[in-house]
Amino acid sequence: MPEHFARIFLLSHMRAYTSLAGHILGSHPAINGYFELHLGYENAAALERQLEVYRAYETLKPDSRYLFDKLLHNDYPLDVERLGTAAIKILVALLEPEQTIRSIVDLFARKGTDARYASPAAAAGYYIERLEWLAAFCASLTRPYTYYDAALFLADPEALLERLARWLELDTPLQAQYQIFSQTGRPGRGDSSPLIHSGRIERVRADYSHVHVPEAALGRARAVYAACRARIIAHAADALVLGENGSARR
Repeated sequence: MPEHFARIFLLSHMRAYTSLAGHILGSHPAINGYFELHLGYENAAALERQLEVYRAYETLKPDSRYLFDKLLHNDYPLDVERLGTAAIKILVALLEPEQTIRSIVDLFARKGTDARYASPAAAAGYYIERLEWLAAFCASLTRPYTYYDAALFLADPEALLERLARWLELDTPLQAQYQIFSQTGRPGRGDSSPLIHSGRIERVRADYSHVHVPEAALGRARAVYAACRARIIAHAADALVLGENGSARR
């Protein structure tokens, strides 16, 4: 039965190191799952579907206890109260807008100029709508969730991985090295850049300075990020954020 597995849901947005997070979590012996399944979770039957879809690509680990998925789009809702008896851990993560929007534009522009988020306006619109949805979702949750700044994967991965392992009640630590899986780097499965194939955290910030985002769009995104991040942190059971000195702080 799908209830045998507790669930880990990472709620975030595109280009927030969620493929890296998924690979690190999915490399732990207790956790199955590392890529986006593109499912919504509105009732208990969705958990059966999650297990079915994942098993079409990978084999469940012996003695594992978690199934992981990440939700990056408003099209894929999560109704925690209707998911039956399965235990659920919810992680929420955000990345600041300038790097994120430029990264989205760069990704989709390489797919073609008519790709959905190839323009700065479209990418900024997605980012703003996603953060507003996440803030409203977190405010409505009756179950606890934890928040982390996605930038910590580069700035202070040791502190972040230690805290993630504690939040998820894992018996052994999470590692900065991770496995390469059958769906790693495949289109539609997450990050398709060469970095995801390195098998470890590469503490290198990608350069998207060639992507110009109009100041009006960027200013609006900054304001929404600040407001939504504050709301999400305020409702979180615990949070790990990037301090002014570049290291993690509670």
